[in-house]
Amino acid sequence: MVREKFAVQLTPEERNQLEHMIRAGKGSARVINRARILLKTDEGWSAPKVAQALDVAQGTVFNVKRRFAEGGLDGVLKDRPQAHRYRKMDDRAEGRLIALACSPAPEGHDHWNLRLLADRMVELGVVESLSYETVRLHLKKIQSSRGGRNSGAFPR
Repeated sequence: MVREKFAVQLTPEERNQLEHMIRAGKGSARVINRARILLKTDEGWSAPKVAQALDVAQGTVFNVKRRFAEGGLDGVLKDRPQAHRYRKMDDRAEGRLIALACSPAPEGHDHWNLRLLADRMVELGVVESLSYETVRLHLKKIQSSRGGRNSGAFPR
């Protein structure tokens, strides 16, 4: 038998916690799948066999085993924050967007649309570039609807 680089040895408490998590079905499918991978590898299943049985890639099995070896059970069950994520608009720029959306529409338009807002934010120099989808997400976050009767930052 080939000695594996990241062997999984679960304690009885860890095994009970994983089995309970799977039975309860509470949690994301990704986390429940990771729990199943840990249980199968602890039972002595090989990585290809686990991958085939759970319909995942072998790389997924190896990543789960590596994460368990490096961070224990919490390292596997809790997702780390994604690196290199940055916000296109900070709070100040978001405030400018809201103020712009609540202002009168530009000449020739009866109301603001997402593309107009994105273009105007770039014209004003608030941001370097901005997509209409980013504008939509920020307006959705404050529950503002450009087409509704109660549009604006403070719905009535």
